Amino acid sequence: MESPTHKIDCYKNKVALEIEWNNKDPFYDRDLNNFRLLFDLRAISVGVIITRSDELQDIFNELGRGDSYGASTTHIGKLLPRIEGGSGAGCPILVFGMTKNLYEDDSDV
Repeated sequence: MESPTHKIDCYKNKVALEIEWNNKDPFYDRDLNNFRLLFDLRAISVGVIITRSDELQDIFNELGRGDSYGASTTHIGKLLPRIEGGSGAGCPILVFGMTKNLYEDDSDV
């Protein structure tokens, strides 16, 4: 079934996966709208978004990269209000926000 939408990052068995790490936060609107449309067309059963938690900003700051990962880029604090506001419509959405616990400093290796 063809539909004029943004191409999904990964797709398998009616699961659509988007990875948003450091884009501008309006990319979430595009992804959620795409999930809604594809769900309505019965092309997907669930949408999944992997992004970063807000707390990773502390690590980026410590690494001297904080300016590159600012408040207007994609992080879970920008995504959840959109989902809670109904942006995904009826599409079930699973969100993973990567936290500090997953960071491993291997600079000594």
